[in-house]
Amino acid sequence: MRVLVIGSGAREHALLLALRRDPAVTDLLCAPGNAGTAAVAEQRDVDAASTDDVVALVRDWTPDLVVVGPEVPLVLGVADAVRKIGVPCFGPSAAAAQIEGSKAFAKDIMAEAGVRTARAEIVDSPAALDATMDRFGPTWVVKDDRLAGGKGVVVSADRLVARDHAAELLEKGHPVLFESFLNGPEVSLFCLVDGETVVPLAPAQDHKRVGDNDAGPNTGGMGAYAPLPWLPEGMVDRIVHEVVEPVAKEMVERGCPFSGLLYAGLAIDDEGPAVVEFNCRFGDPETQVVLELLDTPLAGLLHATATGELGNVAPLKWKDGSAVTVVLAAENYPASPRTGDVITGADIDGVLHAGTARNADGDLVSAGGRVLSVVGYGADLDAARADAYDKISKVTLRGGHFRTDIGRAAAEGRISL
Repeated sequence: MRVLVIGSGAREHALLLALRRDPAVTDLLCAPGNAGTAAVAEQRDVDAASTDDVVALVRDWTPDLVVVGPEVPLVLGVADAVRKIGVPCFGPSAAAAQIEGSKAFAKDIMAEAGVRTARAEIVDSPAALDATMDRFGPTWVVKDDRLAGGKGVVVSADRLVARDHAAELLEKGHPVLFESFLNGPEVSLFCLVDGETVVPLAPAQDHKRVGDNDAGPNTGGMGAYAPLPWLPEGMVDRIVHEVVEPVAKEMVERGCPFSGLLYAGLAIDDEGPAVVEFNCRFGDPETQVVLELLDTPLAGLLHATATGELGNVAPLKWKDGSAVTVVLAAENYPASPRTGDVITGADIDGVLHAGTARNADGDLVSAGGRVLSVVGYGADLDAARADAYDKISKVTLRGGHFRTDIGRAAAEGRISL
């Protein structure tokens, strides 16, 4: 099988490594890729968000399967364009990708499907801002209704901080979503979805804030771990039955069936799961740990999903043990990251590239905010943490920073429902 992966981050690097382990895969191409994916697959420098560029590449390279990694190409209809020329594509249509592209759309889907989520209101005028804020709090959750790369959310008990974020978004012409605060530990559950057929992957937990102990602003994700030792037995099935299946059914009924990876971000409290957000693709950095543990060949799963055969796949197989990924970020991330600095020590197993490139001298350099993901594996969470942090200690980047507590609370038994 010839597989084309669209994207350039650590998520795509993880997908490529998992696909390379699949004996059915004979050829791999990544577009546009990064300095690390160049060692795993052939690369082509194309605009991932351009349907014309992607279609031209598909016609030229003739893959058996196209896998679209990032959300922006999906929202812009790249998967539709690939399917239109008769090539199987793993990724939802532009209409279905609105489950991530518009939070208001997602809220409407959940309301019709009877799925538990936070109470929400949309504000599209500064004149309505203060009155809306009066109906929320004492912890305000303020979200950009549009795609924001994981950095459009502010959760704060400081009304002024929340208001400033909302006002900034409105000034840009972006509608603002206010939500009630959902208490309880968060879970990321990836599900392969083909119409109304749902196959869950292993649950993971992301660490969204930039600093230890969840300090500082939200980021695209600073690390993750899987599985979740504190998650009660049967909770994954409950999430599938109470959340994912009803949403998938509602989308079929609306004429925009979902095909691809539906990512449910949830808070778990004493009433059970409540949806924080949906994404329309593999999440980063959770993909790095989930695929590290997956034993079932990946290409067959993705191809079955893309061709309407997901209901025929065998039960998934998983490795024993745990996986942890720690993100190395550039100086000043998540604001305006410093780029162009030389990276050393990254040529070891378990290092997945995101914002990397080669300079004129051939040196590996930083080229984005989240630079690398380092994946550790072990018999348990403590061992996986030790492996990840041993690896990242060998990598150097001027001004680079990472959290030192990824998975620590779970390993110490400090997360419970």
